[in-house]
Amino acid sequence: MKHGYKNPIIKMKKILYIILLFSTVLTACNKTLDIDSARVVGEKNMWNKLEDTRAGLLGVYALTRAALYDNDGHWLYGDVRTGEFISPNRQDLKAIASNKLNASYPTIEALSDWTRFFAIVNAANIFLERVADVKAADKRYTENNMLVDVAQIRFLRAFAYFYMVRIWGDVPFITASHDGQFENKPRESQAKILVWAEQEILKAAADLPFIYSSGDVQQPGNYYNEDSGRWGGALATKNTAYAVLAHLAAWQGNYTNVATYAKFVEDNYGKSGINFQSTEDLTKSNGFFFDKNNSQIFGLGSVWGHIDGAVAGHIEELTLAEPVVNKKVPDIYMPKDTIIKIFDQINDERFSFDTLGQPRTERYFTNINGKYPIFSKIKVIQGGVSDPTFRYFTSALIFTRLEDVVLLRAEALAVLGDQNGAINEMVNVMARRGITTININKEVIDMVFEERHRELMGEGQRWYDLIRYNKIKQNNPAFLSLINSQGIYWPISRKLISQNNLLTQNPFWK
Repeated sequence: MKHGYKNPIIKMKKILYIILLFSTVLTACNKTLDIDSARVVGEKNMWNKLEDTRAGLLGVYALTRAALYDNDGHWLYGDVRTGEFISPNRQDLKAIASNKLNASYPTIEALSDWTRFFAIVNAANIFLERVADVKAADKRYTENNMLVDVAQIRFLRAFAYFYMVRIWGDVPFITASHDGQFENKPRESQAKILVWAEQEILKAAADLPFIYSSGDVQQPGNYYNEDSGRWGGALATKNTAYAVLAHLAAWQGNYTNVATYAKFVEDNYGKSGINFQSTEDLTKSNGFFFDKNNSQIFGLGSVWGHIDGAVAGHIEELTLAEPVVNKKVPDIYMPKDTIIKIFDQINDERFSFDTLGQPRTERYFTNINGKYPIFSKIKVIQGGVSDPTFRYFTSALIFTRLEDVVLLRAEALAVLGDQNGAINEMVNVMARRGITTININKEVIDMVFEERHRELMGEGQRWYDLIRYNKIKQNNPAFLSLINSQGIYWPISRKLISQNNLLTQNPFWK
């Protein structure tokens, strides 16, 4: 059967196993940072056989997915906070867009709580501490299998820390489960954490294959007895690690490393079955964001065939309304004037006007002349079948893809002074979107960020791009003040601070 599942009952057991693991590690995480400790890692029947490592591995992926999807967090952190999307009627979203993150709304309080990210960390710590038990107990669990598993877990743990640092700055730093006995921890320097995360991902990258179940020398044979169709786009690869390293180095402002890491992906993406996306594939309902595929360099899928969709937690919940789905008003929309300002390139296949002032396509926006233009770039409804009467969404959350990495390298080359190199990288993306005539009428770095704005809209990148851009340009006093006062970060949940007297609030939010 599709995705490698041979029996629906077996499939359901696997899902339940992961859910149970989720419950265990989330409980452990609460103990880690908030309240009195209690032993949670005493599973008698866990960590004895190969099936346990598979469940543990997929459980950490499930926790990563849950952390980013929860309360639409990935998009509220990365897109809504910029203020470019407007909410007609949700006061909590208006507060986020206005940077009023100390407002008393359940959504804001939930997004100020890092517990779900430390659930990832704790599950990863437990896995790393117990995986050798399986190796000793089950001869089916090979040295190579363990090596590849450990590399993925180390990557996911480091990614969780990188993601948290971008949201809160300094965070507690925990790399051991202590067998379920935890103490409250103070916040650690984000600079220290990022150095550690970079080294962890580099170590993981050394052992990660380019592709699974496809004859890669670092992962021979079928991984966990599943073929490549099961794993393509679902698991971290060597290219995944280097793509995330490029993002991490950009956040550090280390553009020499950005260029190096991004170049690795550019030189090797074919080994992972990665391709550039046509505009049509990027924006159709059963295209790039549908299901999972190798080109999602790092994506977290909601696979229709795995019964993974939901009515909430997807960007479609926020952006779609009539005429795409039967919802009167979207939670967020982008005004027409803003759209026209952003998409100012003639013949842009994502969005542009013809000579009569009519939109050429509805790939990125539907109902452009209505009261609420609908951002419909991502619209995977009911497994790719666009049924407006049933708002069940199954789009993948994409952290990074090839176009993103190419534009990151363009950013790096522009900062490093290689303007021609930066233009070539940028053109590599723009030409694929129908923009064949490019006028270099401003600083190249400005053009690179404008293209990132167009290409990656709705993918949770914009807020972090704005921070990097303003650090580079140094010409926006208001934004620089926000950076210097740590107002770019989120406040730490009042609940967490009340439960852990070693935590301090970010200065801007005191």
